[in-house]
Amino acid sequence: MRPAAGEAYGSASEVTGVKTAMRSHVGKVRQINEDRAWVALPGNGLAAAVVADGMGGHKAGEVASELAVESLSRSLSAWTEPLAAEETEEKLRAAVRSANAVVYETASGNEAYSNMGTTVVLALLNESEGLIGHIGDSRAYRLRDGELRQLTEDHTLVNELARSGQLSPEEAARHPRRNVLTRALGTDKEVEVDVQRIDWKPGDRLLLCSDGLSGLVEGNMILGALAEPRDDLEQLADRLISLALLAGGDDNVTVALIEYDAQAADGEGGSA
Repeated sequence: MRPAAGEAYGSASEVTGVKTAMRSHVGKVRQINEDRAWVALPGNGLAAAVVADGMGGHKAGEVASELAVESLSRSLSAWTEPLAAEETEEKLRAAVRSANAVVYETASGNEAYSNMGTTVVLALLNESEGLIGHIGDSRAYRLRDGELRQLTEDHTLVNELARSGQLSPEEAARHPRRNVLTRALGTDKEVEVDVQRIDWKPGDRLLLCSDGLSGLVEGNMILGALAEPRDDLEQLADRLISLALLAGGDDNVTVALIEYDAQAADGEGGSA
């Protein structure tokens, strides 16, 4: 998952009822893509996705995001418990804490990687519900019945000021420190992980993205792209990347998509 500057990388897969796709692009300004992503259908009726946006010194952000995605993809690929079990939320937190330990210990043992870290947003879904976990400002959105809902709250200084009423939404969107994180994976020995349970039904689309999309492309444009009745998620992922590049492309941009295809679910009993 190391694209050359200016190139995009991606993947797509499909099983009955569930489709996935992923795209990442270095953007128009950056020389290195510090985003990493993974989407898969690891078995047991599950779909999984991870997006991470690294930060740090020269190439350190790239290392942090790759380590995080590698750790989380192993944990999610080995998942066996039913999502309905109460302990699954804590198990997901434990998987993220394990990834945090990998990044933190790597940074602590190598001066070149000192203080590196990464955002992370991840999803694990079956045919009726899902778990979303995140740290930082990479986001998860769900499209349902033509409405787009942001599922995650950015862990940023500006978002905290906006939530407390000290900044208006318009001021927050233009604030020069809007990218300053209050929480990241790998920068500290211990980390707090936000985990939530969502419902999931045929016709839904889930988007995980780095702020290279959400920070440049307005929500109504993301909605317009996601709501297009495309059968090909790869084309939809490409469209989202194109929107970020057209908006300036001043950051790496990554999207991961999961769709619960209503027609396939109806025709095959809704198995994932």
